[in-house]
Amino acid sequence: MEIFLQLLLNGVLLGGTLAIISIGLTLIFGIVRVVNFAHGEFLMIGLYAVYLLNQHLGLHPYAAIVPVVVVLFCLGAAMQRFIIQPLLSAEGHIQIFATVGVSIALMNAALLLFGADVYSVSNPSGLGTGTVSLGFLRASSGQLLTFVVALALVGALHWFLHSTFLGRAVRATAQHRNAAQLMGVNVKNIYIFAFGLGCACLGLAAGMIAPQYPVFPTVGTFFVLTAFVIVVLGGLGSLGGALLGSLLIGVVDSLAGFYIAPDLKEVVYFLIFLGILIFRPTGLFGAGRGSE
Repeated sequence: MEIFLQLLLNGVLLGGTLAIISIGLTLIFGIVRVVNFAHGEFLMIGLYAVYLLNQHLGLHPYAAIVPVVVVLFCLGAAMQRFIIQPLLSAEGHIQIFATVGVSIALMNAALLLFGADVYSVSNPSGLGTGTVSLGFLRASSGQLLTFVVALALVGALHWFLHSTFLGRAVRATAQHRNAAQLMGVNVKNIYIFAFGLGCACLGLAAGMIAPQYPVFPTVGTFFVLTAFVIVVLGGLGSLGGALLGSLLIGVVDSLAGFYIAPDLKEVVYFLIFLGILIFRPTGLFGAGRGSE
């Protein structure tokens, strides 16, 4: 029983890490309706930025979050403005090809600049890498803090989207872009802001996970494939769905890795992914929304 509870705790905490990454992805799709296949590469940029700030300025990864969030917001906004926006009137697959192209370009740029070496941040203080005891359970302090931050992020985004003028404009654009435009909302600017906000979440994720994970050019693929499963599971565009989907996949990952086999845990949640696509394509919490 103790082993099961420990695995359950590990899965929930892993879900917090996955949630921050998945929330950015579901925000972009829910508002701009573009599946960003470069999402993992933006996380990779964030991790390299945290590493460089740590090595050259001596900043702890948590202290590097603010500048990295700003940088990724600007990069995401620039991608939407100069790459995605000119293609919005084209077929949906053209936009997908554009994000795949950006993904390949960023990955190869990282290989050119940093090589294939694996880098880790220096953390003399040990903040984010220690262990916390909760009775007979033990948890990584970094994962525990990341879980708390994930909950705070969902709460902050929910408040922003429901309680501010800009947030309501974002929701109106997500629900029906033409109706929002008729009410005076600048839809193009909302798209730029939303894409930047989704990428900014990756800046937060990069700072939180940098003490626990190394950085290398393909690091994004280790997270983004799972993030796609989570977003589909929770419902494309649903913040609450992304959080609950992350917790579910985190628990499945932990339990399957122990009770089945570490090499087969991905098979289990990809089977769940296929089941959701077949029996409930909108996800557990997804709902249809007008797009025109």
